[in-house]
Amino acid sequence: MSVSTCRSRMPPNQDDSPRSVQGLDAADRAIVLATQAGLPLVPEPWEAVGREVGMSGEEVLSRMQQMQARGVIRRVAAVPNHYRLGYVANGMTVWNVDDTQVTWLGREVARIEGVSHCYRRPRHLPHWPYNLFAMLHGHSFGEVEHQAEAIRELLGEACRDYRILYSSRILKKTGLRLAGARPSAASAEPERRG
Repeated sequence: MSVSTCRSRMPPNQDDSPRSVQGLDAADRAIVLATQAGLPLVPEPWEAVGREVGMSGEEVLSRMQQMQARGVIRRVAAVPNHYRLGYVANGMTVWNVDDTQVTWLGREVARIEGVSHCYRRPRHLPHWPYNLFAMLHGHSFGEVEHQAEAIRELLGEACRDYRILYSSRILKKTGLRLAGARPSAASAEPERRG
């Protein structure tokens, strides 16, 4: 299981004050440090993290939910190894889509089964005309090309051009990591006010 601490956007009704953006007290920081490389693969992961940081599993879960609501944690999710699942052809498709239609078409592309990432990026003319990116995974290059053709049909006349950029090697993917040592239960005790 993976914990992503990258902020993609502020939740509704949040300001950009330092507390809402960076807002980690010592206990929250200890939880992030303990989980940023992944949750323990045990039946009660919150309890295991709690033992490591010196609090109950219930409190760990509650604090993680609060950090997620504040936008500090984006998500907690399983991250399968797609190579071990047989998805050995991985292609980032890049699309030159009419700017007036790219937002709604991007949403449609993101809904397609087999698209794991889909996002808009600025063009860098004259060398890079592509403004919509969609990552495809397949058991073969032919499968990825078939998926790309389905996207091409969906985009219709709004699409001027596209390319498939295949992965040539596997790089270890990690999200943002906070600096610091993993906490010990004694050092992670939240401050108690009496």
